Amino acid sequence: MKGRKAKPREEAETILDMMVAGGAQMVYHSMNEEDVRFFIKYPFNMIGADGGVSNGKGFPHPRTYGTNARVLGKYVREEKIISLEEAIRRMTSLAAQKFQLKDRGLLKEGYAADIVIFDENEVNDKATFEQPHQFSAGFHYVLVNGQVVIDNGKHNGIRSGQTLKGPGTIY
Repeated sequence: MKGRKAKPREEAETILDMMVAGGAQMVYHSMNEEDVRFFIKYPFNMIGADGGVSNGKGFPHPRTYGTNARVLGKYVREEKIISLEEAIRRMTSLAAQKFQLKDRGLLKEGYAADIVIFDENEVNDKATFEQPHQFSAGFHYVLVNGQVVIDNGKHNGIRSGQTLKGPGTIY
């Protein structure tokens, strides 16, 4: 649309223009399924997404909506690359440990009560590149900071989450 050539310098200028204008989202297709399977097998690989929070507009990466559901449904249940317990460890306690979040990541007295209740046989990622704004299936209840936010599969409007910052935070 800018009329620039497909050359690294001109592509970088386009990206910088988009960032300055604000609201830009980008999806990079630099990994394939073989890469993902390789990284999933590594025992110290944390599972999470960098897709940000979606406002229901545009075309974000489908993992914005379904990272954990995809891991649990595809790589745990269907392909059996890692166990359910190992996937949950990587989504919870491993990340809390690595980011030095002292009261998170385990079901333990005195820790923040973030709990997800799901059916391992139902959990499924529905988001696609064509239709990215699709909530995952199989998650029945979610408690964030001790408050129910997903009740019988439906968001109830409660927003009890908070920004978490570890000791390495610089901003």
